[in-house]
Amino acid sequence: MPEVGDEWFSLTADELPVADIYQWAIRPDCGAVVLFSGTVRDHADGRSDVTSLEYEAYEDVVIPSFEKIASETRIRFPDARRIAILHRTGSLELGESSVVVAVSSAHRPIAFDAARFAIDALKESAPIWKKENWSGGSDWGTGAHDIVQPHGVGGTK
Repeated sequence: MPEVGDEWFSLTADELPVADIYQWAIRPDCGAVVLFSGTVRDHADGRSDVTSLEYEAYEDVVIPSFEKIASETRIRFPDARRIAILHRTGSLELGESSVVVAVSSAHRPIAFDAARFAIDALKESAPIWKKENWSGGSDWGTGAHDIVQPHGVGGTK
């Protein structure tokens, strides 16, 4: 957990500290914390028997990508206070958190909109890949696309 500052970025093979992220995001001047946790589910497009996921990342680029996402989030939502973006790598079982984004602000609309933008931007701009495992085999996740810079991600402004 960061001891100073209003941003927390991490790429790790360890379990994500969801409760710690939430507690860190709280500030005395903020009445809202929105925390999004993406968890491993048992299905994907065209598959109803997913058993686990594996994440790989271009590690040297991921944290700078998270920094760009936070910067763009602050441009679009200047009243956002604390921003956390953390993602797992390696093998994850059903129900485990693979990604957490948290945003705090004085009021809930900014926290909701900024957190939604940050997770959408992460999905579009961070070089992280997902492999789906199921009873009959495995394959890289569907919906692959070219990397988009955070300022090119749509959504509310």
